[in-house]
Amino acid sequence: MKIRRSIALHVAAALAVTASVTVAQVPPRPQPAPPPAPQPQPGESLAGLDAKSLAQFAAGIEEFANVETPETGLGPIFNNVSCAACHLSPAMGGSSAVFVTRYGRMQNGVFDPLASQGGTLLHQFSIDPQVREVIPADANVVARRMTTPLFGAGLIEAIPDAALAMSEARHKADGVRGHVSRITDVASGMPRAGRFGWKGQHATLLSFAADAYLNEMGITNRFFPVENAPNGNRALLAQFDTLADPEDVVDPQTGRSDIDTAADFMRFLAPPPRLALTASAASGATLFATTGCAECHQPSYMTAPNDIAALDRKPVNLFSDLLLHDMGSLGDGIVQANAGVREMRTAPLWGLRLRRLYLHDGRAGTIDAAICAHDGEAAPAKSRYTGLPAPLQQQLVDYLGSI
Repeated sequence: MKIRRSIALHVAAALAVTASVTVAQVPPRPQPAPPPAPQPQPGESLAGLDAKSLAQFAAGIEEFANVETPETGLGPIFNNVSCAACHLSPAMGGSSAVFVTRYGRMQNGVFDPLASQGGTLLHQFSIDPQVREVIPADANVVARRMTTPLFGAGLIEAIPDAALAMSEARHKADGVRGHVSRITDVASGMPRAGRFGWKGQHATLLSFAADAYLNEMGITNRFFPVENAPNGNRALLAQFDTLADPEDVVDPQTGRSDIDTAADFMRFLAPPPRLALTASAASGATLFATTGCAECHQPSYMTAPNDIAALDRKPVNLFSDLLLHDMGSLGDGIVQANAGVREMRTAPLWGLRLRRLYLHDGRAGTIDAAICAHDGEAAPAKSRYTGLPAPLQQQLVDYLGSI
């Protein structure tokens, strides 16, 4: 019995060794990679928002679409009746073919905003024909500006000022300079790096919203409590402005008002989804760098640490350095905040395919026409593009249509 037991133990041990060798020699079956999470579509919220942020986003949608009336503070002069009326394409928060008009006077090389005559913003509508604004006869500079898209605005807001300063300081080719739009943020009262608006005139979405409520809808608020007078006529304003200011009333329990809710919508709005690169677009990605487009249209930033996980240290693939650049003949002739008459903030290019008109004044109906209109610091890059054979130009355009 002992002999048989010993043999049995040896056989069992041998089988165990054989089994272990066999198992070790068989590679594990590869597991299929999980499908990538679907990208949020235009008008949807950032991925990964917590329940509180999602609730704020939902409330923000409602406020963004809310139609104002004279009874809620609209006017007496205004450009539209809601935020969504201008930011509506291809979804709420996008751009549109809605324009505003700016004006001023250039004399002996000095820009006069004609503030005493209501400059620089012309309001297109009024609650009564008697207060309708006109462009003053003194104005010799008149510019149109198109509505900017807001997709990914919260990510842009979360980029640290220091990152913009680093972009300002880095060496650039072609004589490209660019500088930070250094402004005082209305909401915080602190010096900040501007990043919103065609002239980089706002640093935060709260101040951006507050400005829009006053200047686009005529609704005064805690940051802009003084109503715009029609062409600067305060007596006429007193006759037609019957509501007490500020009209956007703060809830004493929360310390918040409608501008805060609208800012929440913009802050949690997802960036435009990227498209898979075709072979042509992949070739265009290389051309984007070699032609010099990336000198101003910097592909990416990173957000700072943030208490909101969806905004915490995230890539911001906006294709803009958010700096002010001398655009030569492409400037709009208006001095605003830290920007001179020929300076414009580099427009983010993400979601370019979702637009129908291009450049600040919508003069270009195609991406090709927009590139060919570039001037000033962008002239060398434009020249390289126009010097490419047509098939290579199309590759670059295809790439821009994918980001």
